[in-house]
Amino acid sequence: MKIKRLSGRKNNDLVRRKGKVWKGKTMTIRLLPGSPKTKADDTGVFVGTQASLKLHKSAVKRNRMRRRCREALRKELLHYDTLPTVQLLVSPRSSSLTCVHADIEHDVRTFLSTL
Repeated sequence: MKIKRLSGRKNNDLVRRKGKVWKGKTMTIRLLPGSPKTKADDTGVFVGTQASLKLHKSAVKRNRMRRRCREALRKELLHYDTLPTVQLLVSPRSSSLTCVHADIEHDVRTFLSTL
């Protein structure tokens, strides 16, 4: 299954406000069932990321944390044929910068088992 992009301030704010929270060691994921309002007839997994300035001072390192979490999610979603249509907002934790990539993948596997 492919990842689709969750874009737009309104869509991200809606997931941030009304989404259910799942917390792992390397990331926090907010989940809202259904597709975004801009793509109401589309199905799939819509993923957005957010990384606050509190996470790390360097934008390069914050972006690396985002990319590592998104890549682990992308790799794990390849093993699934169908999943319910959901919107995910991924917030990496500072531990995602220095940990082994397998730890991030384990967190993603644990999250996907709850879906």
